[in-house]
Amino acid sequence: MILYVLLITSIFLLAYFLYGKFLEKIFQITPDQEVPSRNNYDAIDFVPTNKFVLLGHHFSSIAGAGPIVGPIIAGVSFGWLGAILWIVLGTVFVGGLHDFASLILSVNNKGKSVAEIVNKYVNKRTYKLFLVFIWLALVYVITVFTDLAGETFSKEPSVAQVSILYIVVAVIFGFLVYKFKFKLFSTTIFALIIIILGIYFNLKYEFIFFDKNFWIKLLLVYCFFASILPVWLLLQPRDYMSSFILYFSVIIGFIGTIFGRNSISYPAIKSFTSQSIGPLVPFMFITIACGAVSGFHSLVSSGTTSKQLDNTKNAKFVGYGGMILEGIVATIALSTVMILSKESKLVSKPPVEIYAHGIAKFVSLLGFSAEVGKILGYLVISAFILTTLDTATRITRYIFQEFIELKDNTNLSRIISTLASLVLPIILLNTKVYDANGTMVPCWKIVWPLFGATNQLLAALVLIVIYLWNSKQNNSKNNLVIISPTVFMLTMTFWALGHIIVKNFINNGFNIVTIIGSILFLLAATVVIETLKVFRKNLINNNEI
Repeated sequence: MILYVLLITSIFLLAYFLYGKFLEKIFQITPDQEVPSRNNYDAIDFVPTNKFVLLGHHFSSIAGAGPIVGPIIAGVSFGWLGAILWIVLGTVFVGGLHDFASLILSVNNKGKSVAEIVNKYVNKRTYKLFLVFIWLALVYVITVFTDLAGETFSKEPSVAQVSILYIVVAVIFGFLVYKFKFKLFSTTIFALIIIILGIYFNLKYEFIFFDKNFWIKLLLVYCFFASILPVWLLLQPRDYMSSFILYFSVIIGFIGTIFGRNSISYPAIKSFTSQSIGPLVPFMFITIACGAVSGFHSLVSSGTTSKQLDNTKNAKFVGYGGMILEGIVATIALSTVMILSKESKLVSKPPVEIYAHGIAKFVSLLGFSAEVGKILGYLVISAFILTTLDTATRITRYIFQEFIELKDNTNLSRIISTLASLVLPIILLNTKVYDANGTMVPCWKIVWPLFGATNQLLAALVLIVIYLWNSKQNNSKNNLVIISPTVFMLTMTFWALGHIIVKNFINNGFNIVTIIGSILFLLAATVVIETLKVFRKNLINNNEI
């Protein structure tokens, strides 16, 4: 296990400094470039931000439950070898490229979303279809993570209590730093002390007990306010403060895998097909979504991060560095499977429980009891989930405003767009879904494979946009670096999405999951076809795209 951790960490560090620098040259990064956070400053969405605060927001937003749930599901189903290979190669050559390039793409286009850039380089029809695709993909993100968070909060009241504390501290932090101009460092220390004391208190005393349905409703209300309030007041400081517990989880995982004397017990290769998921190819590449590459990251990069980046020289630190951190989180999550025996009862448990059990083993090195360690594990994954939920809702609001062409950004516009974006998650979360045996299962369990396929397909579509934009800058010398992962992702995701739609139709008929999945497939296919027409047209005109 020690060699495993050191090897993976070394690869990621080398990738950040070497491949990250190579990408900076490809996209011609210079520190004197104009940035939208300054040119379009509005104190709501466009706010120049310290790179460490922005990394905290960006990393917290992109991570979610994806780099934990996905690797654990894949590791348990197929074995850990294929999973770690995809995590490393995907993070370095696909996810890192995708996140960094989509951030630069947006910064160079006045902080516009990737969909708006499609309008510029393809056509308006494709732009509108792309917006619908993104909006529906985000609906799945909100649905899955709301369901997971509601389930965790109902089972672990102390986790819910600490999460509420985080929100309160974040609002106070936002006012102190942005309105009263308190120093970032001292305010951060003060906030962290309050949170640590709060964690200690809430681990000892549980007093908030609600069922899952109530928490789901409350979480959707939270998403609403996180979407409409100024970014400095709730979203950014909450993500920044949450990032510290996420960094803590990375450090604990690192220490636990090196010094915990845990041997690798789980099979490297368990099976090439899973009854619940499907065949290893293509499902390995969509089950491990956020831990290797994720289309959602481009929406964060171009939706919120590009509007806060204070200098393009920090794009690698935030964009590529954020993806490397997520790769490390995925590696640690996978290690919680690797230390299990094939016969362990935990293998059949939900991935959140496997992760919490693994973190409990790791923190026992610091003298924490197994129960406290387990709660800390749940707290970590809940922090990931909430930071994705609030960012996803805000981006969904942006996309809706774009689609109906709301040029103003008034309070009424933000409220209407947010409410419209939460309608489908509410419907999905109240829809009964069943597995192949006819047993009713949690919403997230059915939606997760479709979410993974949609998310990865979005990444492939964004890579096409990046390719088009990079070529238009008369910078096609290294286009193979972009087009290779693009073709691979398109192949794997269309294959997987088609398989999921057919399987879900057989089990559940024409339910809302089947219908939305089919719409997403057709939308993505249309976007690809329209883009290929652009290639063909330019080739005919003997112009390099």
